Amino acid sequence: MTKAKTSRKVIITCAVTGSVHTPTMSPYLPVTPDQISSEAIAAAEAGASILHLHARNPEDGRPSADPALFMQFLPRIKQSTDAIINISTGGSSLMALEDRLAASLRAEPEMCSLNMGSMNFALFPALDKPTEWKHEWEPQLLEATRSSIFKNTFADMEFILTRLGQGCGTRFEFECYDVGHLYSLAHFRDRGLVSGHLFIQFVFGILGGIGADPENLTHMKRIADKLFGGDYSFSVLAAGRHQMPMITMAAAMGGNVRVGLEDSLYNGRGTLATSNAEQVHRIRTVLEALSLEVATPSEARDLLGLKGGDNVAF
Repeated sequence: MTKAKTSRKVIITCAVTGSVHTPTMSPYLPVTPDQISSEAIAAAEAGASILHLHARNPEDGRPSADPALFMQFLPRIKQSTDAIINISTGGSSLMALEDRLAASLRAEPEMCSLNMGSMNFALFPALDKPTEWKHEWEPQLLEATRSSIFKNTFADMEFILTRLGQGCGTRFEFECYDVGHLYSLAHFRDRGLVSGHLFIQFVFGILGGIGADPENLTHMKRIADKLFGGDYSFSVLAAGRHQMPMITMAAAMGGNVRVGLEDSLYNGRGTLATSNAEQVHRIRTVLEALSLEVATPSEARDLLGLKGGDNVAF
């Protein structure tokens, strides 16, 4: 009797707070270090193997790159869970590169996100909905994205890959907002600045990037297969209402998934998610209904070739 083939494991990433949404949009958006750490730990307990983290000013919820704020929640998360900590190098599209990298260079985490190209990153359509804003900075930040570019030049990416990747042993979640970003990643792989098994995050539904259409997911995967063969794993995040349909499709296609209040504030049509863990529970239920198993942090580390949580600077 032949032994049954072990089913593949799906990595769940949870993006806990991000820099896209603002406090007025949801009272459940974590803002303070205590809230961010509590939400991250609960998401890990619900089944997230990777925690994608940003920081915010605890006074007004404004996105912040201050390493001191990160250090108020990173150690607590590390002490409370075995989940992989993934720090954003994107920060906010309005931040300078040196600010975006400050926390990662101090913490030297196992994993960081890396945006694979400059782009329009438009949040201003959120202004179309009449809103009484809690903080003056919220509409100002959204409006600023109408006339700004999210800068990620080849020089910027080279610096991050060299200084943080080669210098600190950090591996990357390569965020690809369009097909051209895959070719940029292949360029760095061909030059030797990127090696090993790649973890590619296909990003859908940001105005300025590729749309959240099923055809675009199949196209992104087809091009990634062409460029990287079997030397990569992909995950999918999709903005807002597209979150659950697109990541469910990704899982069915052999991919991994990302949830969290950075990407969507909802847990079903018209219902605000009261926590990140709610979204983790929801996608875990979907995965299990598809007869798919959820990867543990240890299994995710093995797949992605990470250095381990004992080798970080916090």
